[in-house]
Amino acid sequence: MHTPHPRVSVVMATWNRANFIGRAIQSVVDQAFSDWELVIVDDGSTDATSQVAREWAERDARIKYAALEHTGRIAFVSNAGLRMATGEFIAILDDDDWWIDPSKLSKQVAFLDAHHEYVACGGWFAAVNQEGHRIALVEKPESDAAIRRVALFANPIANSTAVFRRSAGLYDETLSQFADWDFWLRVGTKGKLRNLPEYFSAYRMWGGGSSFVNQRANAKAAGIIIWRYRTQYGGFIRAFSSVFLYRCYTYLPVRVRKILNEPLSRLKKYIGSRLAASS
Repeated sequence: MHTPHPRVSVVMATWNRANFIGRAIQSVVDQAFSDWELVIVDDGSTDATSQVAREWAERDARIKYAALEHTGRIAFVSNAGLRMATGEFIAILDDDDWWIDPSKLSKQVAFLDAHHEYVACGGWFAAVNQEGHRIALVEKPESDAAIRRVALFANPIANSTAVFRRSAGLYDETLSQFADWDFWLRVGTKGKLRNLPEYFSAYRMWGGGSSFVNQRANAKAAGIIIWRYRTQYGGFIRAFSSVFLYRCYTYLPVRVRKILNEPLSRLKKYIGSRLAASS
């Protein structure tokens, strides 16, 4: 039953994901925890994304759809969704990912209800290719201390696994890329962070994803973020060296990066998890 103020608002920013968004939406509908709303904000899609989203909204009153003029700024689109959201908690789900655990929201809401000192919690995820076939299982650092040790090296919480308190705020719209990474680092200054040892989401790694298309802009944004939080989290030198190498990598030919992107991304996630475990 739809309630006017659900406990969880799921925010999904989308753009030209007609082939993927249906699976993402279905994974929300399949959740055992039913007191949610799904806020889909479309950044001016030119494919059938609008049609797919509107059809879902017609079938389920918990689903809201809003279309914007195209901006190409994920932080702006996400903030529009956050402003529309009415829930006590916010969950994020990227439009080309999906939730693989139907008890995801139940587990995270229960954790945050029981631990008021935590402002957000995420979890582990399965990395999949464009066709949705699993290529790796990724374990994020669990404890608040372990998260803080690697937070400057890589995004400490995977977006599509996250649930956070509404009081956490909005994304920084001045950042062209990695606004989610900046967001989690800022949230970590307001309270404790946690990754539950559960596989919550399937994260799609493919050449059409924004993380590949915008790699050079990503490198620039990463440098800004690392410098911004250099005194609040450990490992600044290691993180700065990593982003310098990443920037050099972005100047390789596209055909070479398409070959190297997936294994290097997996390697970085593995190194991050090992750093958290060994620190």
